[in-house]
Amino acid sequence: MPPFSGQLEPSAQAVYLRTLPSIRQRCSQVFELARAGQLQYFDYHPEKEGEVVDYCMSLIQRDYGTDYASIPPHGRWRHFDVGGRKRIDNLLYTWRTSSPAQAKRDVCKRLLDLFLVSVLLDAGAGNVWKYREAGTGDLYSRSEGLAIASLDMFTAGLFSGAGTPCMVDAAGLERLTPEQFSQGMQADPSTNPLAGVEGRCALLSRLASALRVYPEFFGRDGRPGNMLGNDVCTYTTRGDSETGRSSIHVASLWHVLMDGLTAIWPDSRTRLNGASLGDVWPCAALGQETVEGEDLVPFHKLSQWLCYSLIEVLQKIMGWDVDGMEDMTGLPEYRNGGLLVDFGVLTLRPTRAELGPRQDIPRFSASHPAIIEWRAMTVIELDRIAEAVCLKMTQAHTKLSLTQILESATWKGGREIAKAKRANGGPPIEIESDGTVF
Repeated sequence: MPPFSGQLEPSAQAVYLRTLPSIRQRCSQVFELARAGQLQYFDYHPEKEGEVVDYCMSLIQRDYGTDYASIPPHGRWRHFDVGGRKRIDNLLYTWRTSSPAQAKRDVCKRLLDLFLVSVLLDAGAGNVWKYREAGTGDLYSRSEGLAIASLDMFTAGLFSGAGTPCMVDAAGLERLTPEQFSQGMQADPSTNPLAGVEGRCALLSRLASALRVYPEFFGRDGRPGNMLGNDVCTYTTRGDSETGRSSIHVASLWHVLMDGLTAIWPDSRTRLNGASLGDVWPCAALGQETVEGEDLVPFHKLSQWLCYSLIEVLQKIMGWDVDGMEDMTGLPEYRNGGLLVDFGVLTLRPTRAELGPRQDIPRFSASHPAIIEWRAMTVIELDRIAEAVCLKMTQAHTKLSLTQILESATWKGGREIAKAKRANGGPPIEIESDGTVF
């Protein structure tokens, strides 16, 4: 991959901005502006970071004590387990008992099907929408509600062309109508509005096209799980034949997700040299570029969330190790970012606030320069918080991964502090969602 350089030509910039290292590198540029007080919308207060770290430590100690090894990674799997029900484990048990001869690769492909669709549907649901789970009658909202809804649609065969339960393919996504999707989500514009419902349905339609365009990734039937069986997701074996473990580099999976899913993002996304960049946006604070693309900041939030989630499937089902995880970043979304605003690490300049209908919570579009600054700062602050949390650990040999800290502290902390500060549990800054960014 190209090394970071502000003087890359547009074609090289386009390639660079779709890599994992570019996220942290470009966000670091925004962070340096914040340290110099040169952001346009936010003031940065590093003296408040200690309060965030102490809060994160309190959550870890409350929920895990000093059993740090038991902290799971941040991934979609957690949302499927909401309410104390091990839904994925139960699904695995059902598959294995109904068909004992089923190879673990087939089981893994089914979960890859589910997780890919479910993560892509996991943009902000809004403060009103809820999903009632059949069988339990329990109500779930936000990410957990979207997870359960997608799981129910998956097991009902709504994502399969032949109506096959527990399978996703291009034909199934093509035949899914907006009415069926809304019904599956229990969404109603009057009584149970789901933010970005049209955008989510359109995303699934574009996903169907992408699955067909790249048979080298997804097979002739356009199935997400087929990424496991191609030569792109290759693995190597460590050690001898008896003790060796298989490993895959995160760059291999990232290649499939970035190249294979390019077509799913809306046409309105940033383009450079004719290439669609995905979750990449201009940052006005970086100033006027001398070379096209110098002012662009990549985040790839949904792609990273998907990558984290699929990695857990590969690790748990296939037993693979994954190398190169240090290139991945914390997720720049409203829970992690909200934690920073609620603790005052970042403060929105009053003259820059654009109040929403409630006249008390600032509201911006996803492409607004204020949101770009907020997200870039979130990426770097998550690194700083993670490093400080690890330094506070009493066990010298323990070092939590970034994904463990996201799960046990920052994402959870962002949600909990939001509930404590606002009756609806929403973020301190609202983002107009089209169902494809957050």
